[in-house]
Amino acid sequence: MNKNLISLVIITLFASNAAIAASYQAGDIVVRAGATMIDPDSDKSGIDLASDPSGLTLTVDDNTQLGLNFMYFYDSNWAIEVLAATPFTHDVNIQMGDEEASLGEVTHLPPTVSAIYYIDTGTNFMPYVGAGLNYTIFFDEEFTSDFKDAGFSNLELDGSFGLSVQVGADYQLNDQWHLNASARYIDIDTEATFDVEGDSVGKSDVDVDPMVFSLMLGYKF
Repeated sequence: MNKNLISLVIITLFASNAAIAASYQAGDIVVRAGATMIDPDSDKSGIDLASDPSGLTLTVDDNTQLGLNFMYFYDSNWAIEVLAATPFTHDVNIQMGDEEASLGEVTHLPPTVSAIYYIDTGTNFMPYVGAGLNYTIFFDEEFTSDFKDAGFSNLELDGSFGLSVQVGADYQLNDQWHLNASARYIDIDTEATFDVEGDSVGKSDVDVDPMVFSLMLGYKF
């Protein structure tokens, strides 16, 4: 999913002057589904071998999956939101100078719970801000066959707790259906460890710290 397209949708929503209001009320439940892209920080993370810097670095590629979103409204402004998704799988690349190779891939789930505040506009354009807590679970960490053949094994990434902040907007199509666009930052820091020739010698502190972009269709119950 193209980040520029999502940004354009958000800007278009914020520029809307529609005058048909469809406010949320206490007890409303909103369910959304759509495309969610996780775009990790592009900074490179150093790799230590036997506790010494190796000169190797790694990066994590972006990935897009089906995003799910559930909200419960305490009143017309405040809501609690749960972000879920199908598992994200990211390619992990390793660099030495200008040379780059595919190191492996990791799969994760980043469930996030946030408090959301909607800004009153009196129209069917409804912007909001939010902040919350994320817990990212990593699993199915695998080296590529080339690195397995070279003696690399037991790749593991620790789980991560971190804060999340976001901005977004709903555009009400009618009393029940709306379009939603959001952009959020999630603090995801993990430690990757691995073995080389059976020895536990590899470690990297990885600051994933992604931007998460979503474009969804929502329904209010």
